[in-house]
Amino acid sequence: MWRGYCDFYRAQVPEETTRRTWSRILDPDSAVMCIVAEVDGQVYGFANCVVHENTWETQPVCYLEDLFVMPSARGHGLGTALIEWLRNAMRAEGWARLYWTTKADNAPARRLYDRFTQADGFVRYVIRQK
Repeated sequence: MWRGYCDFYRAQVPEETTRRTWSRILDPDSAVMCIVAEVDGQVYGFANCVVHENTWETQPVCYLEDLFVMPSARGHGLGTALIEWLRNAMRAEGWARLYWTTKADNAPARRLYDRFTQADGFVRYVIRQK
């Protein structure tokens, strides 16, 4: 499923990065966490998040870094359920906010996200180490 997500974004994630990511997710002391959407014991989607401190609020915030539902399971409310779970966790844990980014042309994802909140108008910039 992780490969499907990476393929969707045409991302070449090195195997070592994948191993390290999942090691962090499985580490209870890590700020990185993963929740899954499952039906009848079969996992059909996931959301990877990072809870972190910030400079705009006194409470931590949660960055939803990855959200993916297998194409065969889309349209059945799993993406909604993942975001609802995080929104409930935000309230229960006292996070100041839950936020994420998506590609501007990812219309299906944006339709889902627009049901929760509107895009805030910020534009993301990225500098990569060569």
